Amino acid sequence: MTNESLWLVLLLLNFGAILAVYRVFGRAGLWAWMPLAAITANIQVLKTIELFGLTATLGNIVYAGSFLVTDILSENYGARSARRATYIGFAGLAAFTALMAVALWFEPGVDDFAHEALGTIFTVLPRITIASLAAYLIAQLHDVWAYAAWRRRFPGRRFIWLRNTASTAVSQLLDSVIFTLVAFLGVFRGQILLEIVVTTYVLKLLVAVVDTPLVYLARFWFDRGVIRDQDNDELTLSKGRSSP
Repeated sequence: MTNESLWLVLLLLNFGAILAVYRVFGRAGLWAWMPLAAITANIQVLKTIELFGLTATLGNIVYAGSFLVTDILSENYGARSARRATYIGFAGLAAFTALMAVALWFEPGVDDFAHEALGTIFTVLPRITIASLAAYLIAQLHDVWAYAAWRRRFPGRRFIWLRNTASTAVSQLLDSVIFTLVAFLGVFRGQILLEIVVTTYVLKLLVAVVDTPLVYLARFWFDRGVIRDQDNDELTLSKGRSSP
């Protein structure tokens, strides 16, 4: 399979998994997804690939999917729930980095075969993680704020596409620029660095546009009361929204 075909497979797998955890576990499933996405994306981003004729990094799909998660939470539960997901993801990534750093300090046994491979990946993770944490907090918190702001101005359910796309477009730009410059400045030459910035943003923005129907689907499930963690207060909140 080509890289482009595999990119599409990864996109569908990521979207399917997010919908599955939401449908089965509700809001708690989305909260749990955030650290998983942050950790997975920060490992995948170490691999550079050729995609659509340009240099790109892996991790774009998985990380961009976290914006889908916060948009679903913002839509169905409000900004407070989405911010909590952001902080959970931040804490999970920070803890994972610390745990792996300590693990590498152990002297490997004579029969060990994994230490060198782990060192290759995780000795560069702190810089990636610093870049990710800075970009993560700024971009994710902006996304939550922007989604709420667009929702106040365009509250109808038919404007979900506008809230989702408008909030994520700026947030993804912030994320791409901050992360790429902090993580790779001095690592890649200028042309490659620019390609990574451009492709990272374009690919993440594409994910944001494509995932819009999923936010509608999540809202539909919520309005129908099929999400398991819903209580009376949440149902009341949902019914009280304008839904022309």
